[in-house]
Formats: sequence, structure tokens, C-alpha cells
Amino acid sequence: MTATRKNTDPIAPLVETLLSEIGEDPGRAGLTQTPSRVAGSLRYLLSGYAKDLDALVNGAIFEEAYSEMVVVRDIEVYSLCEHHLLPFFGKAHVAYIPDGRILGLSKIPRIVDMFARRLQVQERLTTQIGDALQSVLEPQGVGVVIEAIHLCMAMRGVEKQNSSAVTSSLTGCFRDDDKSRNEFLALIGHR
Repeated sequence: MTATRKNTDPIAPLVETLLSEIGEDPGRAGLTQTPSRVAGSLRYLLSGYAKDLDALVNGAIFEEAYSEMVVVRDIEVYSLCEHHLLPFFGKAHVAYIPDGRILGLSKIPRIVDMFARRLQVQERLTTQIGDALQSVLEPQGVGVVIEAIHLCMAMRGVEKQNSSAVTSSLTGCFRDDDKSRNEFLALIGHR
């Protein structure tokens, strides 16, 4: 039995098997702790499954007459592509126009992380963030733009290292009102 089997995480023996299947020796010095490390890494990178939106927001919704746009931009995003289990990373820009209620600002990046820390496609991630804000706040509208680099495109497949994907999700006034949409795009540095 190798040292990694002492780990009680059921992912560790699967990683040990994977290492053997690709032709490595999981017992060699540099790899003896790898199954345990990978198990811990995956648990962290996919920790969004264990999170609940209501528990995350935890009552941080406040009555406020503010009715101008709230934007949190350049939120770092790290996720794993569900097709190849390779990372994609970039920035999320999130905005909403309140309708009598505001959300504690730190909750917005936490919502982004909750959905990013799951196996994802960027398109669904963008929509999930927007839908979550729409459901907890019921604002006049929500805008989400994510710009990301996908290692499944850069390291394999088409091998395009300088390409990025941009996705958006717009609800309410961001979808229906050109002025709100354009203000949001200007504030995050897009035309």
C-alpha cells in the first residue's frame, strides 16, 4: 500500500489509478503525495457545490432608496471547464440597478465564486450569476459580463493562446434600455 492510501478522501485512490493508467509510478518520490494533493485541490476548486445562495447572502440585503447603477468590476474568476476539466480564468463584471434594496458589496464576488467553483461552461456561469442576483434582490435589472481565457483552447485543440471568450447576461433594464446597457458597458471599459 502506498502512502497516499492513508488519505481518507475517496478521490485520492482514483488519482493514484489515473497516474498508473497514464504510465506513471504513483509510488515514486515526486508522486507519493500527489493523489492526496489533487483530492484536496479538487475539493477546493469545486467547493461551490456545497454552497447555498440564501446562506451565502445571509441577510445582507438592505432597504435603501438608492436607484443608480451599482457595478463591481474586475472580479477574478477561476473555474474548470466541464468538458476537459481544464481551467478557465478571467474577470467578471457585475451590475444591478436597485429597486429599493441593495446587497452588501462583498456578496457579489462571493456569488461569482459560488458558481465558478463548479464544473462549468462560461455561458451558464454568466447566466447563473445574473439569475442569482435577480432572484435575491429583484432589482430593475442585472448585467453580467465575463471575459475569460480557456486552457482547453490554449493548451489543446485549436491551441490559440491569445484568444478569450466574452459572455453576457442582461435582465430587465439592461436588456430593454440602451442607455442602461451602454452605461454599464462604458463603466466596465467596453464600447
